Amino acid sequence: MPFRTALSGLNAASAELRIIGNNVANAGTTGFKESRAEFADIFATSNLGVTANAIGTGVRVSSVSQQFTQGNIGFTDNNLDLAISGQGFMIMNDNGTNAYTRAGALGVDRNGFVVNNQQQQLTIFQADASGNITGATGPLQLDRSDIAPAATTTVDVQANLDASAPVIPAATTFSPADASSYTNSTSLTIFDSLGSPHLSTMYFRKTADNAWDVYQYVDGNQVNAAAPGGDPITFDNTGAITGGSPTSMTFTPTGGASAMTVSVDFNNTSQFGSPFSVNALTQDGFATGRLSGIDISDTGVITSRFTNGQSRTLGQIAIATFNNSQGLRQLGDTSWAETFDSGAPLVGAPGTGAAGLIQSGALEGSNVDLTKELVSMITAQRNFQANAQVITTADTITQTIINIR
Repeated sequence: MPFRTALSGLNAASAELRIIGNNVANAGTTGFKESRAEFADIFATSNLGVTANAIGTGVRVSSVSQQFTQGNIGFTDNNLDLAISGQGFMIMNDNGTNAYTRAGALGVDRNGFVVNNQQQQLTIFQADASGNITGATGPLQLDRSDIAPAATTTVDVQANLDASAPVIPAATTFSPADASSYTNSTSLTIFDSLGSPHLSTMYFRKTADNAWDVYQYVDGNQVNAAAPGGDPITFDNTGAITGGSPTSMTFTPTGGASAMTVSVDFNNTSQFGSPFSVNALTQDGFATGRLSGIDISDTGVITSRFTNGQSRTLGQIAIATFNNSQGLRQLGDTSWAETFDSGAPLVGAPGTGAAGLIQSGALEGSNVDLTKELVSMITAQRNFQANAQVITTADTITQTIINIR
């Protein structure tokens, strides 16, 4: 009877319409992947196969196939929003169970963990205390507590002292208040063990050709190791330093901080016949600071920035790829689960293999093509109407047969 055949067609067309409707409904869903209906015909068979004159008995939905093509990437104002340009999935920990998603709309919960709207935690490769990425995975947690200060231990001076500057007579007593008693000066800020800043000033006094004395002051007090004199540094006839570096500063800050001994390195300082200049003046201490922002590179490396100018590497985003993405099981909330058909996840760093790169401050849109879906909707509607017409025609024929007397 053609009734069952046409009924299978109605069911198939109805299923296709439901799939199209789901695609259209999620055209604006972040990270959504469209599906398509795949059909197969039905034949009545026996152990010996199908006869040559067998007529099919209808159609069935053989698969609802997900299409993991790339969606358009749009930029947002949230630095924690993530989009993947490639085939990978972000790994979200859901109370010990992994879910995989392309929807990177992320935020921070009350405990500092980076989570999505379902409170699933983003999984990363953890970093050790030195900022090196390890192979261990775990959730990304932002520490909003103050970063502890570090006292200055080393100062690096990269400067040029003017070889043509006049020698200051020994009879002229050095004094920071008397600009004629020194040739040049420069300053920088150093920090004690409590993170308090102190102004360190270096005064350069030319005592002879290729010979200089360096007077070092902190907060207006001389701190040369050889105080009250200056620390001598010498140069050869090519302008390269030959002796006196490094020197040191020793003092006890006020306010309860620990006593400080700071090494001052002049090895990158020269004496050429050009005006005095400071090319670099660096030190390794810093004050206390609070978290001010997060930076995420295209390879997924996560760096935290602090108000004291320091930065720390927190880890690297872990990306999962699958040999058969279409075998993943949909969980809802734009996430998937591993299945036997998908194969085990291959977890790696962004930019390796087919994992793709990370775009921070962006979201991947749905890959639904509305124009194509509307055309498919018309086709499915025509299929439904045609199968309904088959039932109407079969009913007319059946009624004719019944009316034969």
